[in-house]
Amino acid sequence: MPSSSSIAAIRFGAGLSPASRAPVDAAALMAELSAPDHVARDFPVAASADIWDLARQIYAQGKAMRANTPGAAEAHRALQQEAYATASAGLVSLLLRGQAAPTGFRERLQDFWSDHFTVVAANAALYALPTAMAEEAIRPNIATTFPQMLRAVITHPAMLVYLNQNTSFGPNSPAGKRQHKGLNENLGREVLELHTLGVGAAYTQTDVRQMAFLLTGLTVRPDTGFTFAPGMVEPMTEVVLGHRYGGPPREKLSQIYLALDEIALRPETAQHVCTKLATYFVADQPDKGLVAAMVAAYRAGDGALLPVYRAMLDHPAARAPLGAKVRRPFDFVMASVRALQPPAATLKALDRMQVNRLFAGPMANMGQAFQRAAGPNGWPEAAAAWIQPQFLAARIQWAMAAPVALHPDLPDPRDFVQVALAEAASPATRQAAMRAESRREGIGLILASNDFNRR
Repeated sequence: MPSSSSIAAIRFGAGLSPASRAPVDAAALMAELSAPDHVARDFPVAASADIWDLARQIYAQGKAMRANTPGAAEAHRALQQEAYATASAGLVSLLLRGQAAPTGFRERLQDFWSDHFTVVAANAALYALPTAMAEEAIRPNIATTFPQMLRAVITHPAMLVYLNQNTSFGPNSPAGKRQHKGLNENLGREVLELHTLGVGAAYTQTDVRQMAFLLTGLTVRPDTGFTFAPGMVEPMTEVVLGHRYGGPPREKLSQIYLALDEIALRPETAQHVCTKLATYFVADQPDKGLVAAMVAAYRAGDGALLPVYRAMLDHPAARAPLGAKVRRPFDFVMASVRALQPPAATLKALDRMQVNRLFAGPMANMGQAFQRAAGPNGWPEAAAAWIQPQFLAARIQWAMAAPVALHPDLPDPRDFVQVALAEAASPATRQAAMRAESRREGIGLILASNDFNRR
C-alpha cells in the first residue's frame, strides 16, 4: 500500500522524483507555497509585453508583405517562427519547473487555476500569451485570495482579448455612439458562469447583461496593455445579483473591482471553486465532507486560498487510495519528465520542432493540445474523456519513444519502477519492469502502466 508521502507526491505534487524527497505530510506541500519561487526564476517564460510587441511586428510585416514591400515576406516568416519558438520555450519551462520543484504542488495549482481561467490565443502570433497570463496574474496569487486572483485575471489583456471585452462598448457611451458599436456579453457571462458562481447557480440572463454593462471600459491597447477607458463605459447604474453599482464613468473601475470582490465571496462561488479544486486533485466525484471542509475554510477566510488548500490536504479523503484520477496529458508528461530527470540543459537546447515532436504534438494526440482548449470551460476532468483508444495509444507510443530521446542513459527499469511509483507500483507493473528485454522497453512499460497514468 502506498505511503502517505507517496500519495501526497502523486496526488498533489508533480510526481515522484529521484532528485527530491517525497513530501512527508501536508505541511511539506504547503511549505512550497511560502518558499521563494526559485523554479520560476530559473526557468522563465516570456512576458506579455514582449509577446504583444512581437505580435505588432508580425502585423506590421504582414501589412508590408501584402503591399509587396521587398523583404517583408522573409521578415514576416522569421517573426512568426520566433513566436512559435517563444510558445515552445514556455512549454519547456513549465516542464522544467515540474522537474525541479521541491514537490510540484505550486505547479499543479498553477495548472488548475490556468484551466479554471482558460484563455486561448487568437492566432499564432499570440500563442505564448496564455503562459504569460498564468505567470503574471495567476502564479503571484496562488497563495493570496480568490478575490485578488479574480481581479488580476479578469483585467489581464489575455482574458480581455480572448473573451472580446476589447470590442464591448456601452451603446450609449461616447465611444459607442461615435463608432456605432455595442455590448459584448462574453466576459460578463463567463465571470458568472465559469469563474465564480458556476453553471446552474441562481443568476439570470439579466444579471449577465448587467454584468456586461458594468464591465464596459475594460479594454486593451497595444502600447500599454490593460487600460480602463471611461469613454467606453455605459452611463448607467447596474444591478447584479441584487447589488447596485453606479457612479460617474471615470469611477466605474472601482465599482467593477467591488462587484468582483463581492461575487467572489458569495456562497455559490465558494462551493463552485472548492468543488472544482477537490475534483481536480482528489476524485471526479469528490467526497462531500471534503468539499464542505474546503468551503468552510474559504468562507471563514474571506476567500483566502491557503486555508482552503490546507483543509483539502488535512481531510481524510486526501489520503484515500490512489487511482481515482487520470493524469491528463500535460500532467502525465510532466510526471514522466520529473521521474526521468533528463538534464535540464538537454531540454533547454531543444528547438521548436524538437519540442513539437517530443511534447506538444504527442500531447495533442493524447487529447490535450497545449493551451488550446476548445472553449472557456477548459479541459474535462472525467476519466472517460481521457481513457479513449486513440488517446491511450498516443500515451503508449510516447512512453516507448520519448524517454530514450530525453535521457542519455536510461535507468534500470527495476530501479525506475521504485523511483516513479514507489509503493504505488502494482505487482504486474513490477513484473513487467523485471522482465523487460531492454531498458527502453522497461521504462516505456512503466510510464504506460495504469499505475503511472492514474493518481
